Amino acid sequence: MSGPALRPARLSPADVLRVGAEGLRSRRTRVVLSALGIAIGIATMVAVIGLSTSSRADLMNRLDRLGTNLLTAEAGQDAMGNDVKLPKSAVAMVQRIGPVQHATSVGTVDARVRRSDAVPEEMAAGVTVQAARTDLLDTLNARMDQGSWLNRASERLPTVVLGSVAADRLGITAPGAKILLDDRWYAVTGILAPIELVPTLDRTALVGSPSAERYLGFDGHPSVIFERSPDASVEAVGEVLARTVNPSDENAVKVSRPSDALAAKAATDEGLTSLMLGLGAVALLVGGVGVANTMVVSVLERRQEIGLRRALGAARGSIRIQFLTESLMLSALGGLAGAALGAAATFAFARAQGWTAVVPPWSLAGGLGATLLIGVIAGLYPAVRASRLHPTVALSAT
Repeated sequence: MSGPALRPARLSPADVLRVGAEGLRSRRTRVVLSALGIAIGIATMVAVIGLSTSSRADLMNRLDRLGTNLLTAEAGQDAMGNDVKLPKSAVAMVQRIGPVQHATSVGTVDARVRRSDAVPEEMAAGVTVQAARTDLLDTLNARMDQGSWLNRASERLPTVVLGSVAADRLGITAPGAKILLDDRWYAVTGILAPIELVPTLDRTALVGSPSAERYLGFDGHPSVIFERSPDASVEAVGEVLARTVNPSDENAVKVSRPSDALAAKAATDEGLTSLMLGLGAVALLVGGVGVANTMVVSVLERRQEIGLRRALGAARGSIRIQFLTESLMLSALGGLAGAALGAAATFAFARAQGWTAVVPPWSLAGGLGATLLIGVIAGLYPAVRASRLHPTVALSAT
């Protein structure tokens, strides 16, 4: 009478993890170096995705704050190449467009700006002069950094408000100073905060239109019209804006949407993100090769251990699972370290930039999933090779 059939010994999941962890602990330096490649790749990918997402979120917040419903109409040139002057009534005509909520303008003033009369006339500060209306700040959603904006009284007096860059170039740090516009002293009543949608105004000295006409020879013709309308009406207003501003020659008017520049920046950032993700993928691939190399060397070094286990009844499947587990644990170790490092880098950089840090959960999950896939691919060949070692050959290896 035959006895019970013999069955190959099998390891429980807990035993598999314990044996795999012991295999890694016996080669700590090699494990750390191999995991480092995985960690660098995952950290790069997580940080790139996190920083890109944080940057875009900050950009979208800025667009929401600044508004995407601002259009500008700027005087251009006619078919003969001559500069065109917009009608003095251009703002009033734009205000008659049904959906328009706000409309204002600035006009170019031919005047030199100097800090004092001790500065030679040929050494101007690189600051332009614009004649502005009192409703400019409301239309642009701009704000003062210091001092006060033009009002109905000050727009008629020799007073000026400086853009942020203009104030720096002139060395003005607070209202109350005086500067020369041509040969007339103007009192600085305020300094603007940076205007993100219209950065050209940061480099200007803004005076009231009546004052510019009275003291600086301004002809009253606007050079740029600014208007705001509801988001749903922006396209429709844009189609008729040039014709409304200059009915005699609408082709000489350039209509633009300042927020498009910020939107284009977001598209540029996406291209850079793709490039950086590619570099992260290369680093991850290099890390996978390191894991595979570590596992192959491990099989060669542990042939006697493999032969002994096979002689004691371990099935080929158990050997494969053992080495696949080691490869997965090695990759997971690098993946976890890389994900933590990438998230930390994202939070640190975002905080330094004043952004709200955003690390998409899918980037962490995707990174860890990629490491496990790398672990399987890198450990599959060494695991199969180990399982095919004959016990006699493995035990006789020195």
